[in-house]
Amino acid sequence: MAQLIDGKMISAQIKDELKEEVAKMNSQGTTVTLAVILVGQDPASCVYVRNKKRACEYIGIRSISCEMPEETTQEELLAKIRELNQDDSVDGILVQLPLPAHINEDAVIDAIDPAKDVDGFHPRSVGALCIGKPGFVSCTPAGIIQLLKRSGVAIEGKHCVVVGRSNIVGKPMSLLLLRENGTVTICHSRTKNLKDICRSADILVCAIGKPKFFTEEYIKDGAVVIDVGIHRNAENKLCGDVDFEKAEPIASKITPVPGGVGPMTIAMLMSNCVEAAKRKAQK
Repeated sequence: MAQLIDGKMISAQIKDELKEEVAKMNSQGTTVTLAVILVGQDPASCVYVRNKKRACEYIGIRSISCEMPEETTQEELLAKIRELNQDDSVDGILVQLPLPAHINEDAVIDAIDPAKDVDGFHPRSVGALCIGKPGFVSCTPAGIIQLLKRSGVAIEGKHCVVVGRSNIVGKPMSLLLLRENGTVTICHSRTKNLKDICRSADILVCAIGKPKFFTEEYIKDGAVVIDVGIHRNAENKLCGDVDFEKAEPIASKITPVPGGVGPMTIAMLMSNCVEAAKRKAQK
């Protein structure tokens, strides 16, 4: 029976560490500020933004909420980003995705000052990760590294298989595992012999967006399984990309859905924001 990797508990630890750090910074006259831009009223986005505000409040980060109507033009949004880029009191800027269809997401991401890119999506942040320079790392993959490390999973020398090649999870995840000296294989929809490759993994990261796709046939005995997917099943219950009931008896450690990877994303966003304020103070 696999040991559960408790993302709720680990994210709470990280938030408590950040709370202490922010209190110390406040006492030295440094305030940490995150600006969150929400365009429209997408229900899921509204929930995410509310959760981010709560996390800021708990840690002691000042949050600025910029809520813009659905019909906001791309130019109006870019003007708001330019304003926040120039505002020296703002350490981090986050534009909640997805944006309405008439706005080009790439143009918006490119407009954010890389020094304030706490989501880690700017091409300069991604480039820095590729060549091993300091920069902000996409929050979900950064959170997965913390889950592994804080659960006592050694990455160095292990065969790490990442299934999924998205810019938000798959690609940065592969680079981070490589940075930790893992031996990394990236799989995707065109990969041949997917089951065989997955079964060779010591650490398997599943991020393809297909509910309960990964059964026991994909998992090596004793592997560590990280499930990035989140879906609702026929009974409207949350489930992941991994068929948990079938995978749990085989894996040595596994993340549940919910309560695994999900809580880590906001914790790492907060961590990036604190890091942005520290870098600014060192300039």
